[in-house]
Amino acid sequence: MFDGIDNCHNIKDFRRLAKRRLPSPIFHYIDGAADDEVTYRRNTEAYEQCDLIPNVLAGVKDIDMSTTVMGQKLAMPLYFAPTALQRLFHHDGEKAVGKAAEKFGTMFGISSLGTASIEEIAKLISTPKLFQLYVHNDKGLNRSLVDRCKEANFDAMAVTVDTIVGGNRERDLYTGFTIPMKFRLKSMLSFALHPRWAVNYLTHSKWELSNLKDHIEEGTSVMTNIGDYFTKMIDQSLDWKDAEEINKHWGKQFALKGIMSVEDAKKAVDIGATAIMVSNHGGRQLDGSRSPFDQLAEIVDAVGDKVDVICEGGIRRGTHVLKALSLGAKACSGGRMYLYALAAGGQRGVEKAMGNLRNEIERDMKLMGVTSIDQLSRKNLKFR
Repeated sequence: MFDGIDNCHNIKDFRRLAKRRLPSPIFHYIDGAADDEVTYRRNTEAYEQCDLIPNVLAGVKDIDMSTTVMGQKLAMPLYFAPTALQRLFHHDGEKAVGKAAEKFGTMFGISSLGTASIEEIAKLISTPKLFQLYVHNDKGLNRSLVDRCKEANFDAMAVTVDTIVGGNRERDLYTGFTIPMKFRLKSMLSFALHPRWAVNYLTHSKWELSNLKDHIEEGTSVMTNIGDYFTKMIDQSLDWKDAEEINKHWGKQFALKGIMSVEDAKKAVDIGATAIMVSNHGGRQLDGSRSPFDQLAEIVDAVGDKVDVICEGGIRRGTHVLKALSLGAKACSGGRMYLYALAAGGQRGVEKAMGNLRNEIERDMKLMGVTSIDQLSRKNLKFR
């Protein structure tokens, strides 16, 4: 039966469908950002300040869009960034997204604040797997998460470094969003108008933060909002020495997620990182900061020959991916680009969204006159 997904041809379409299907507090958790949301908007707008210059008559019948990131061969230069709380958006959560990642031969990242466990994901999919580590005050928890990823044979780990305190996500304050969900009077109407979501939330597996529940109660049995969680639970003393120690204990492909300055990119190299994710957390932390795309060229010039540089944030089109690759990124990643689709239709929605983006990348490569992504360069770009 037609349910709207087949008519979603871009991320904007999925956003509209997600807004219809989710209770207001949950939609605005996905959609919102910090303060005035200036950085959130800039993350996408930055790509529009740069134009592509195509070549023609290049013989583009066969396209290879594969890339190697953190030692992992990916069939396309775009992967699923780790995001929290996915079972709030659809009852299959991370399992649906992981299966979609496997179908497209790309990497799947899961969050410390995920709602499927490290072990569940390891058994479910064989595609490259990345774990996002939030460094908590509980040192035993941090070590346990790293050890579990080792035992589950995860391929890479990324330490998120831009959440020392929670960003001021005002939409969450207005809607009363918490984890687990508290059905507040002012949001009851929205939940009542979305009975399908409510039935799925209440009749499927009990809500939990699967990777944290044995160590802390916040977010599973004790209600909190995300900003308060980060401010209270995340280790504010985290420094470069700590990150280096985590890297040594992990001993495999290691990234820092949330690097935005050349100076920090160089320090990441110094502590042995094999990749950096140029990211501002989707504009959800420091409003007024630069967009990842704005910073990308400087960072690639400084360290691109030493680590894999990944551009994360604001991706909405295949052309955005090609622009980032032309500046020297090894790959791109994003969250909202698939979370809207997850909310709209579970695994099928995510596969449709990723299929749209993959088709755009292939079509746009042909229109650019390139047959592999290593043919992209800054010659393809003109900044306004």
